[in-house]
Amino acid sequence: MISQPSSEPMLTPGAGNRPPAPLSPGDLADSLLPFGRSRMLPPAAYVDPEVFAWEQRNFFAGWLCVGRSGQVAGPGDQRAERAGTGSVLLTRDDDGTLRAFANTCRHRGHELLPCGSSARRGVVVCPYHAWTFGLNGDLRAAAGFRGQPGFDAARWGLTELPVLEWHGLIFVDGSGQAGPLAPALATLDELIAPYEMGRLVVAGTHTYDAAANWKILTENYHECYHCPSIHPELCKVSPPSSGMNFDGHGAWVGGTMDLREQMTTMSMDGTSHAAALRGLDEAARRVVVYVNVFPNLLISLHPDYVMVHRLTPLAADRTTIECTWWFAPEAVAGPGFDPGYAMEFWDLTNRQDWAACESVQRGLTSPRATAGPLSPRENAVYQFVTMVARGYLGEPIWNTGLPAWATEP
Repeated sequence: MISQPSSEPMLTPGAGNRPPAPLSPGDLADSLLPFGRSRMLPPAAYVDPEVFAWEQRNFFAGWLCVGRSGQVAGPGDQRAERAGTGSVLLTRDDDGTLRAFANTCRHRGHELLPCGSSARRGVVVCPYHAWTFGLNGDLRAAAGFRGQPGFDAARWGLTELPVLEWHGLIFVDGSGQAGPLAPALATLDELIAPYEMGRLVVAGTHTYDAAANWKILTENYHECYHCPSIHPELCKVSPPSSGMNFDGHGAWVGGTMDLREQMTTMSMDGTSHAAALRGLDEAARRVVVYVNVFPNLLISLHPDYVMVHRLTPLAADRTTIECTWWFAPEAVAGPGFDPGYAMEFWDLTNRQDWAACESVQRGLTSPRATAGPLSPRENAVYQFVTMVARGYLGEPIWNTGLPAWATEP
């Protein structure tokens, strides 16, 4: 088993003390063998509702990407998003500070905003009994309680949660107990920074509903072993066996793929309809970088745009995926700009992937299904699987990398 140094931060609440998942150490032993001898997670990890419920209470209760900075850009902006077994309310107050709260009124628990919806106003108003809160969470008004003996408005403000803006994305710790996130992403910052995601503009969005477990979708993202079988369009612009996987440490797993000669981006014909992102050197303009930030974020960095998948698990066999395409503001402002060249390519590729993942989900429900071996080209899948397996065992979740990517004899 890969050990976890105690000095590394906890990414999910109560790591080291949380109850283990409803999978035994024996169920997970093969997943934690050295790369080359290990196997995938047991089928129950993908199909058992009890395992899913545990993940919602643990993996998805800690640090989680819940949206983009641009969705709560100005004073008074508010937005609610699902987070694990509950939901969070984001607000931007008058001095520009982003805040996050449990999306539940302190009176009777009514949602302050429906999940997935936005509002803009100077206060937060519960739709049920009109309890009114400031954008900083303080209770401003509670009809009928004024002057009531023993009622102290200062006690009934919204429950605030840790929140972090990172390269134009918003992360919230729904538990309030997971510790700082920044150290877990520190080794990723240098890789992400040249793409200047904080200045990019979202020019297109698709939302998908996949009948597959969130881990199956993520594992599919981490390998192109399947690409010759189901992605002929992708293989035309990027060799499926190209690139490398990063030996990164932290709350992320990732790697690269090359563009074929004469191809400038991932599109149907390999041509771009937008200028290359200004912060990239020549080498960065010849690769696409694929990064998974645990547990629910997939970031694909292209020479001329960034694509982000945000996964929201709804059941053991159902996941909503929000896919957004980000471009430089000067490209979007240009005459006749159309993001379709990137969106068309990835919409097709996404749907090919979802269909394959849904078939995996159905196959894993078979009583004959077993945990399969990993090919030499699935070392990034191994990194993700071992993160999950360690988490199931109650250990801190942290990608410890694969020194030399060697297969133990």
